[in-house]
Amino acid sequence: MPRRATLARAIGIVIFIMATTGVILAYERQITRWANREYRVAGNADQQRLPIGELLAKVKAAQGTAPSAVTLRPNADAPVEFSFGRDRILFINSFNGESIGESHKLPVFFSKVEDTHRWLGAGQEKRQTWRAVTGACNFAFFILVVTGPFIWWPKDWNWTNLKKIALFRGGLSGRARYWNWHNVLGAWCVAPLFIIALTVVIMSYAWANNLLYRVTGNDPSSPPQAASSQPRSRVEGKSHQDSGEKKPEFDGIEQIVTTAKQQVPQWRTITIRMPSGRGPLSVTVDQSNGGRPDLRSQFTIDLRSNEIRQETFSSYNGGRRLRAWARFSHTGEAAGILGQTIAAMVSASVSLLVFTGILLSVKRLLTWRSRTT
Repeated sequence: MPRRATLARAIGIVIFIMATTGVILAYERQITRWANREYRVAGNADQQRLPIGELLAKVKAAQGTAPSAVTLRPNADAPVEFSFGRDRILFINSFNGESIGESHKLPVFFSKVEDTHRWLGAGQEKRQTWRAVTGACNFAFFILVVTGPFIWWPKDWNWTNLKKIALFRGGLSGRARYWNWHNVLGAWCVAPLFIIALTVVIMSYAWANNLLYRVTGNDPSSPPQAASSQPRSRVEGKSHQDSGEKKPEFDGIEQIVTTAKQQVPQWRTITIRMPSGRGPLSVTVDQSNGGRPDLRSQFTIDLRSNEIRQETFSSYNGGRRLRAWARFSHTGEAAGILGQTIAAMVSASVSLLVFTGILLSVKRLLTWRSRTT
């Protein structure tokens, strides 16, 4: 019993850490936008915004390295955001290419919290090991969530027994109080907690991820592009490859951004992922606040041929759609600010569930030791 109890408490501590960091990460996007609200640009109708490629060249020359991503927003006073990994965001005036500020401390903070949430803050060399640990703990927690209602559900269905696990009771102390808290929190959170636990298992294990594809009759090993039925289009004009001219470093970006804006006129953010090496350039166009996969479109351009390919959510196969919804259902973002709030409240409740569960486990252990001595 002591070994099992020790293992259970170790799993509980890992779940507690992930639940607590989950609460902190719940409103990361909103907090970041609010903290950076001061970065605005002033322009007039006669001014022309600089091409994205020119802004990229200026930023690279000033910073000594190219950014990992560029984010555009439709607001007239919104700067262009240049991200350098997860630790730094540089805000650039789109009219003259000058820097108007940067965000560093907040991205670093959320980056560290996310690393703790996913693999307990382990360094790069030990990340896979600790990710396996958190994955195993998540799977164990999922089993508890699934079996919990069957274990604690009252055998006699009546209000007297039901309210013992559904309502907080006053006047209790010690083990009885913790037991009541544990049952009530579990009863009220079981439905959203099932979704959170299920989606994290899907994201933790390849077999669970592949199961989404198999249950929808799709091959999980096929590349994502194979699911798309969108045709390819070629940017008009002679390519540098055909003319033998040296291609500019950021050639093609303006064309794909223009195409994205034309195809998705209701866009709210456009995120350009800078390619590594000679890979294709990828642009994500979002019509929501960031949590609706069905309102996202993906554009890619082959920088050698200037061919642009568009993928929409409707072009994905069933498995890929479920996988996209799983990602944003885990954080609650799929349901907007209400979903995020529910996810935050459930994460906080999980912290209390683990706390009360460990206290009850310790009391059982002490009782068992007193009987064996």
